Amino acid sequence: MTETVKVAAAHIAPVFMDKTASAEKAAHWVTKAGAEGVQLLVFPEVFLPGFPYWINCYAPLMQADVNTRYQRESVTIDGPEMKLIGDACREADVSIVIGISERRVGGHTCHNSAVFITPENGVVGAHRKLQPTYAERYIWGQGDGSTLIAPLTPAGRVSALCCWEHTMNLARQAVIEQQPDIHAALWPSLSTMAGFDAVANIQIEAMMRNHALTGGCFVISASSPVTQEMLQFLDDTLGPQELLSAGGGWSAIIHPFSGDLVPPVSGEGEQMVTAEIDLADIQSAKLWLDGTGHYARPEILKLVVDRQPKSTVEYVDH
Repeated sequence: MTETVKVAAAHIAPVFMDKTASAEKAAHWVTKAGAEGVQLLVFPEVFLPGFPYWINCYAPLMQADVNTRYQRESVTIDGPEMKLIGDACREADVSIVIGISERRVGGHTCHNSAVFITPENGVVGAHRKLQPTYAERYIWGQGDGSTLIAPLTPAGRVSALCCWEHTMNLARQAVIEQQPDIHAALWPSLSTMAGFDAVANIQIEAMMRNHALTGGCFVISASSPVTQEMLQFLDDTLGPQELLSAGGGWSAIIHPFSGDLVPPVSGEGEQMVTAEIDLADIQSAKLWLDGTGHYARPEILKLVVDRQPKSTVEYVDH
């Protein structure tokens, strides 16, 4: 049986620190994807309003004002920016996974989130990054197990994790257990940051191929390059820096047996990395390796996931 689906990774940069313009840009690429027959499009990490690269380039106390500004440019899932993107998905008949800096409805805490949108049902779920990495903790709070999800879309069942969540093997297994057909991996650009230039893309590639093989799923890795616009923002807002340069990113589509369906893309220049995938290949791959079935040993190794949403208060009526 052949179940062919056309998918794409959006190797594009947002309109930095402008949630409205970034939403409009996302909608434009959704429309373009629909015109090219793409059924599932994956955007990079925090495409709205862009990754806060300054967190790794300047002293913490210098960042208070710009971090507050970033919070204002973060979006709520029920806000106008997401509605604009959802409308584009419906009109183009495209499902997407898009990274956003999500501000809690009625609150101020932000999360690094991956939002799932389908043409028919709009937002069908959102995953909040469990553990912000290093200086990301200046910006985002922690997610909980209730958002380790793999919603069903017209392109198949889709899971998502953000950036170095792919180093969290238990989090990976939690989404693998839901048997997604496709996994969306959302990334910023890491390879143009001092100390990571020689290793970032190697690390990302290793994680992506490993997840495809151990998860028995197709992996769509989407990342955005650093632009001159972003570097100018850093200079204008916080002063000169030499730790980040333009370019980078690593976007690819990987087969469940870890081969490339299209060559990985890196560097400046915006494009959709597109491939047709045959979901029947998953069955062939899992004949060899099924980490949720015949290649698991649940009587020896077992994962426990707390799916209960977490709150700071529990009200009890007596």
